Order: sequence, then C-alpha cells, then structure tokens
Amino acid sequence: MSIGEAPPAPSEQAHADLGQQDDSPTSLVRLALLVGVVLLIGVRGGLSWLFIVGAIVVMIFLHELGHFLTAKWAGMKVTQFFLGFGPRVWSFRRGDTEYGIKAIPAGAYVKVIGMYNLDEVDPADEPRTYRQKKYHQRVLMAAAGSTMHFVLALMLIYVVLVGLGRQQPDNWTVAAVGPGSAAESAGLRSGDRLTAIDGLSVLSWTEMRDVIAPRQGRTVLVLFERDGQVNSVIATIGANPIRPGEGQLGVGPLFPYVRVGPLAAIGQTLGEVVEVTTASVSGMTHMFTPSGLESFAQQVAAGRPEPSADQTDPTRSSAATGSDTRFLSIYGAARLGVDLTHEGLAPALGFLAMLNIFVGVFNLTPLLPFDGGHIAIASYERVRELLRRDGRRHFADVARLLPLTYAVVAVLVMIGASSLYLDFVNPVHLP
Repeated sequence: MSIGEAPPAPSEQAHADLGQQDDSPTSLVRLALLVGVVLLIGVRGGLSWLFIVGAIVVMIFLHELGHFLTAKWAGMKVTQFFLGFGPRVWSFRRGDTEYGIKAIPAGAYVKVIGMYNLDEVDPADEPRTYRQKKYHQRVLMAAAGSTMHFVLALMLIYVVLVGLGRQQPDNWTVAAVGPGSAAESAGLRSGDRLTAIDGLSVLSWTEMRDVIAPRQGRTVLVLFERDGQVNSVIATIGANPIRPGEGQLGVGPLFPYVRVGPLAAIGQTLGEVVEVTTASVSGMTHMFTPSGLESFAQQVAAGRPEPSADQTDPTRSSAATGSDTRFLSIYGAARLGVDLTHEGLAPALGFLAMLNIFVGVFNLTPLLPFDGGHIAIASYERVRELLRRDGRRHFADVARLLPLTYAVVAVLVMIGASSLYLDFVNPVHLP
C-alpha cells in the first residue's frame, strides 16, 4: 500500500481520462519489453523460475487486491492500483482508479486518498478519504493485505495435505547410494530401510545422521530391511567431505508422501499456520536484535565465504547450515523456491505458504510504512477518542512520525541492498 504518494503529474493525468487506455507507442514498447523479459526468464531459467516468479507476482497482486476491495467496500476513493514501482510501463483508467504496471517488479501499491492528516484532498472528496472512515473500516482496509497472505497460506497448506500429502520423516528408505561410499562398500542399495546402526535405532533420517556423525572411521553393524527381510552388514563409516570431523554413510533419503483426509487436514492446516506464524514472529524479532544485526553485518562484510581444504561442496554456504541469521531478498527467496521445485511440487507449495505467512507477519509490524503502522495509528486515534468521551474524532499528527518513518525506510533499503548482494555472492542453498 502506497504511503503519501504524490498525485499523477498533469501530463500523466491528461492521457488517463475516464475509461481511456494508454496506447501510446512508448507505452506499447515498454509493455513489449516487459513481456520479453518474462519470456527470457522462462527460456533462460526454465519453468521453475517462471513458476516461482509468477507465484510471487500473484502473491503481491492479491495483497494489494485485498486493500483495494476493502477500500472500495468502505467507500474510500482509490486513485491508483499498480504492480511494480518506478517508470510507468502501461496503464488504463476505469472510474476513479488508474490501473497499470511499472518497470521495477519489487512490489505493488494501492493509492487511497487521505491516508494521513497531512494529505491535501479536494473538499468534495473528504468524506471518501481513509481518515474519515470508521475505525473498523480503517483497520480492516489496512489489515486486508496481510489477511490475504494468511488465506493463501491456509489454502496452499490444505491443498498440499489433501492433494499431495505430507512427507513422513520417520518412514524413510534409501533413495540413492553414493559411489565409493561406505554404504556402497557394505552393499546397501536403493529401497533399503535402515533400522539400527551400532546398536542404536535410526528409524528417522535425523536419528541416522546423529548416530553416524561421531563415528567417522569406526566399523559398525548396520541392520536394514530389504524385501521384507531383516539383514545386517558391516560398514566402516567414511568422512563427510563438507563437515570435517564428521562421519558419513553415503546414502540419500526418500521420504514417502502420505495424504491427509479432508476433515483431518483442517485442524492440521490451522496448526501449521499457527506454528509457522509463531516461528516467523520469533525469527523476525531475533533478526532485529543487536546480535542478529551484528551477525548479518558480519556476513555482508565477509561476502563470499572461503571454502576450507575439506569443504569440497560448491553449493555449501553458511546460511544453508542455519548457523547464522540471514535476510533474503526477493531474488534470494525466489532462488530458494526454485531449488525446492526440483524437490517436487509439495515442497514448492509449502515454501510459498511459508513465504506468505512471513510476508503477512512482516507487514503487520506496527511502524510506518508497514500496514501495521496504519493499524497502530488508527488504534491510537480510537483510544484518544474513547478517552475524550465527547464523540469528536482525533487525528494523529503524522508529521511527528516522519523522522522515525524515514529511519525505518532507510534501514529497509540498506537491508534490502545488502541481502541482494549476499544472495548473489553467497546464495542460500538447501542443506
């Protein structure tokens, strides 16, 4: 949602009369270039990139659509609805609203008149301003964007559980055996189900890794199931090439997907949304602590990590291990989403659900220019009105918040630029 956006310049307003579409040659060239960029992404990056980028664009569009529809429902005047920022690529006008696309696909915005007491509005339009609407209408309009994200997350998680299924970490089998590995030397093969190593249960993949890690160079007894029969072999645990000092058996896991019934999936969906929301709040809080910001600054200063002599995996990064706090740019998030599409549709949709939840939570931060800042201001005004008890409206003086708002924007720009830099020089990959 735009904050204090200036109205269109006279030259722009002239070609955007009621019901008129911008069909100028320049606009058509810009639109053709944008379509060409989209096609280039599909050709160079493949369908995975096209799918993830398209999903993020749809997510951004639906966020602003939530603001737009709620504003229209409340009788507010919406003058602009744009995807992207920067130079106008293409637009048209219907009624009070100009719809269009701008050149930089880094977000979107809806322009509603009279968001603050500072905004100058035609007196005839004052009743249709955001600031003149009732408290619940203002809050609903401001919260509508994040609400759309949570609705999308609920839908995505439910579809995954019912239509695709959830992986069972405690029911895994060997998917592949690494060439020259301890597993290959011991005769393990795809389809085997490991049950115990060195006398310890390894029913889950995590248990197997925890047992193997401290046993580098040791000879152990491995129990496994094959074709319904329990078998045993002797294996000498090898060295993990990307984690010096840790052991490695050399097998990859296959986790079966099990679908959930439509009714049972309702409760599980709600539970997962609550769990991810709680984790998002906790993670976001930690990222903005002094230690979190210090960790991020150290990563930016270090740039591309120097691999050790034993660290032979070129895809390994510090962020992949989860050992450091890490912000992701839109590019970084899209790249991680593309990696997950290679794991299957269910992981990709699950990633999009978590992304929606995080963006929804992030937008509710009670500071301008976030949507949560508008909710905080509307709530402050409502409390002042209730304390006044004379029925008069109270309008917060937003001018006092401008220094803090500019500081928040500056921090966001700095973090965004640093994150984009890190996502190029030290990208996050799946562990």
